[in-house]
Amino acid sequence: MEAVMGDRTSAGRPRARLSRERVVSAGVGLADRDGLGALTMRSLADELGVRPMALYRHVAHKEELLDALVDAVFDEIVLMTPGEEWRDELTRRCRSMRAALGRHSWSLALMETRSSPGPATLEHHENVLEVLRTAGFSVPATAHAYAVVDAFVYGFALQEAELAAAGLGEAEQTLSGIPLEKAPRMAELAQEHVLAPGYDFGDSFEVGLTIVLDGLERLRHEL
Repeated sequence: MEAVMGDRTSAGRPRARLSRERVVSAGVGLADRDGLGALTMRSLADELGVRPMALYRHVAHKEELLDALVDAVFDEIVLMTPGEEWRDELTRRCRSMRAALGRHSWSLALMETRSSPGPATLEHHENVLEVLRTAGFSVPATAHAYAVVDAFVYGFALQEAELAAAGLGEAEQTLSGIPLEKAPRMAELAQEHVLAPGYDFGDSFEVGLTIVLDGLERLRHEL
């Protein structure tokens, strides 16, 4: 029997049975809404309408919960098909990862810090390595390629998240307060690019990804 605050909601409806999946889903939702700093076992229990001890039937401690949250984000990233054109597959995966990190920007601080990867995380890593090795990358080239690609995607997603958090998502907001008369090259960039119709900071992601993939193609043949 779950240690819950009664077996019915305040409206008299039966409570949904607690499960690990429900705990993790609520944790993701809470972090999305309030930030990772707001996520504690007590706040998560409040979110679910249960006593904190009820959570420990499904996650042993907060560190296990954080591992599970990261795994949930990895589960949203598409898996590639080994043997297909590697550039197309890696492009699809990088776009999917950027989108997942954009939905869950709190995960940027967690993804490279977990020492107990979950099944979705392991499957994702194995999938990337299999695609690169199948495409003819040597083991050293595979290691470099994976590191460089993820550094680019994480870095771009982090920059987007920080711009959004600072309220600098719009070109006019980004440039306001900058004394452009003292920075002629910045003024040139602003007038000819940033303030041009249709400008979107996110367009640089596709440009950067192409540059990265071009470099990996050379790496594939040289190392």
